[in-house]
Amino acid sequence: MKKVLAAILACSVVFTMLFAFAGCGQKEAKKIKSVDDLKGATIGVQRGTTGDLSASDYTDDGATVNRYSKGADAIMALKNGKVDCVIIDSEPAKAFVENNSGIKILDEPLSEEEYAICLPKDKDELLQKFNKALKELKDDGTLEKIVNNYIGDSKGESAYETPDGTEYPNGELHMATNAAFEPYEFIENSKVVGIDPMIAQAICDKLGYKLVIDNMEFDAIIGAVQSGKADFGMAGMSVTDERKKNVNFTDTYATSTQVIIVKS
Repeated sequence: MKKVLAAILACSVVFTMLFAFAGCGQKEAKKIKSVDDLKGATIGVQRGTTGDLSASDYTDDGATVNRYSKGADAIMALKNGKVDCVIIDSEPAKAFVENNSGIKILDEPLSEEEYAICLPKDKDELLQKFNKALKELKDDGTLEKIVNNYIGDSKGESAYETPDGTEYPNGELHMATNAAFEPYEFIENSKVVGIDPMIAQAICDKLGYKLVIDNMEFDAIIGAVQSGKADFGMAGMSVTDERKKNVNFTDTYATSTQVIIVKS
């Protein structure tokens, strides 16, 4: 009997030691209160986005970047304690905070950026047509109305509608996007909607093309444009020197900032 009790006691001591050592190996969550706290942090991002590029700048300072196919997956990782913060564009960040309790956006922005439409390097004529259409849409106030339809106090009040009698004699234009980036593009009633699809529709209406939207992973968009599988890419895409090596960009149609989301 004494031998049995001794064996049980020995096993209990071993298990206690194992749990103690396991606890010592756990990473304590890092409090992120400013940009300076990103050093050594575990950062969640959507793969291939500007947030991914921005977070990568901190790896030399000991940061770890966890990449997810969707921004929503990065937000879930934050809520579950798998990352210390999430870096993402400001407008999608506002949507995530509005729809998820227990998280907030830090007041200090990380960086500013410009959004534009990407096209193949060999489509200069189409690029010029897009820029002309964008200018006309800016000048007549259509772009502003489209943005205001999704952002601000008058949401839902200024949706763009294709003018009566519009025809599409020039065929189709395929737009590559990633519909997980509200309010720029997202799924509603099984349809891709948002600022970018609405602007793209207005452009195609002007140019006489039928718009076809192809939803894909964000980091596949530039490849689709390069290979000709898509005619243009539009997904809240920032203009960067690295991307300009592979595609051309139109004039800017919107500006945004990268922000940091943390637990509140």
